[in-house]
Amino acid sequence: MPEKTKRVLVVDDSAFMRRLIAEVVELRDGFRVVGTAADGLEALDSIRALSPDIVTLDVAMPRLDGLATLERIMDEMPLPVIVVSAAGSTDENASAVRALELGAVEFVRKPSGPVSIDMLVVREQLLRALDAASAVTFGGSEPASAEPRVMQGATLTALPRNAARAVVIAASTGGPRVLADVVSRLSADLDAAVLIVQHMPAEFVPTLAARLGELTSLPVAVAADGDPLYSGRIYLAPGNGQVRLRRGTYSVTIEINAGDPLCGARPSADPLFQSVAKIFGRNAVGVVLSGMGRDGAEGLRALRGAGGAGVVQDRASSIIYGMPAAALEAAGADAVVPSREIAAAIHDLLTANRRVA
Repeated sequence: MPEKTKRVLVVDDSAFMRRLIAEVVELRDGFRVVGTAADGLEALDSIRALSPDIVTLDVAMPRLDGLATLERIMDEMPLPVIVVSAAGSTDENASAVRALELGAVEFVRKPSGPVSIDMLVVREQLLRALDAASAVTFGGSEPASAEPRVMQGATLTALPRNAARAVVIAASTGGPRVLADVVSRLSADLDAAVLIVQHMPAEFVPTLAARLGELTSLPVAVAADGDPLYSGRIYLAPGNGQVRLRRGTYSVTIEINAGDPLCGARPSADPLFQSVAKIFGRNAVGVVLSGMGRDGAEGLRALRGAGGAGVVQDRASSIIYGMPAAALEAAGADAVVPSREIAAAIHDLLTANRRVA
């Protein structure tokens, strides 16, 4: 039986962009544009009237902007939303990361500003985003808070401690929303280094690091080649290379090289998980969050095989259950929990310092 055609609502304040985005959407079999809207208020009315399966959403719009619209969609009538908007400036990148944190499936950058006649340049990215949106499920995930839970002024001046334990996290589509929840709940005295691989464009990673830094008293930074690994710090993999750990005589350091994409991603979680497994063994916890594909599955298997523990996000709180399902099938887990319980599971497993299942 053929799959149901996905109905798409296109929202943009430019009539030209609405037409262009609609044309790109309908290049892919299985998707049909059922309506358009010129601002957020019109979009909300159109969603109620047309019941689309997927929404593409601009950010800069009159009356009700895209972020406010997205927040209302997720609160009142959750739908897969692909944000299609300008990016590049500090404010635009911050809006992109905030949209992902609020629950947008993907962010597709307009290649040449708010009105981009060259949208075909990002055609494949938009079509991939539509495929991702088709795989979205909505369950019990908590809405992202508009304000950070913790504002304690993280600092890098505290006396560093070489890491004796490590937490490594893999995330893709839906990840920024869960990462905000997890990071905000980590204890300020966490006695482990935290390494995060989030699949996203490289230009957004520093903005995500800054945003996560607002949610915790732990220092958060984008990892750089040669950085020493310290307990009580959070390192985000940059978007331009593969990340591994290297053991030296007196410390563990971060190694970044260009490398080819693995599992369709660069950075990929698998090589980082595998290096963490070799160096930290039973003193490591691997975590696999929402996302498409199977990145992190083989890495978690290696980590648990070395005696470390594994946490997998549950189906109900995952926007896309592909990566968690693949990890669970390949590696099993010590805890399968909703997003709001992941930080507690990490702390419990670090304390136990052994695999319990």
